[in-house]
Amino acid sequence: MAYLKPDQPEKVYVPALAKAKRRGEKLVCLTAYNYPTARIVDEAGVEIILVGDSIGNVIHGYGNTIPVTLDEILSATKAVKRGANRALIVADMPYGSFHINADETVRNALTLMKDGGAEAVKIEGGRNRVDLVKRLVDEEIPVMAHIGLTPQSVHKLGGYRVQGKTAVDATRLIEDAKMLEEAGAFAIVLEVVPREIASIITKELSISTVGIGAGSECDIQVLVLHDLVGISFGRLPRFVRQYADIRTIMTEAVTNWMTDVKEGRYPSDDESYGLPKDVSLEELPD
Repeated sequence: MAYLKPDQPEKVYVPALAKAKRRGEKLVCLTAYNYPTARIVDEAGVEIILVGDSIGNVIHGYGNTIPVTLDEILSATKAVKRGANRALIVADMPYGSFHINADETVRNALTLMKDGGAEAVKIEGGRNRVDLVKRLVDEEIPVMAHIGLTPQSVHKLGGYRVQGKTAVDATRLIEDAKMLEEAGAFAIVLEVVPREIASIITKELSISTVGIGAGSECDIQVLVLHDLVGISFGRLPRFVRQYADIRTIMTEAVTNWMTDVKEGRYPSDDESYGLPKDVSLEELPD
């Protein structure tokens, strides 16, 4: 088990989010799916790491998040746990892992926590998930809720579209958020909803809102790491600001290495292992 150094900030636990909201302090959350990315974002100071089912899109190349399995999230969570010392680790409950009954939902959430090392789980859905949230919280499993654009409902929603644009839909979102807070969720992801609605929810709830494409007034902002650093494919959502182009850097590195190999510049003598100085070729057997 890794421990924080004396000069490092203290470990982030669920209560830290409520304290930050009361102080008006903005927090950040990024996705990670393996040891190296978890270590990088953790050492950068990110407060929350989400082992998201977006692993399906950016790691496995699925067209959406629906094919992602519990085993895939579990494996990723284990790796992230090994790489992160400080950040709060939240594991997504993938599609199908919380749809059959409450007992199976609890069992799957416990697997992510006991075997994977997650410190909370995230579940998509509004009022239809209230009873599940209550049950999980009763079992000492911290829950981050998720409303607005819920990618696991892509077929029902008819694509990745802004949610809560009409008065009726906006009212329903606000009501859902309040119901999930009452059920015991410690935070709520607001994905691709009008910033005005996200602002209302943020002000009316005592728990933290986690915004993604929901404006700047949310308590916490979350992004997919691969979108942030330029190693995702396809068109980026309009709310993503790309801060680096790692894909180009990687491509240039691979291309330069290939060229050096083909032209005999790699490896050089000082990058290869030679015989010890006291051994000559004449001493080698034929």
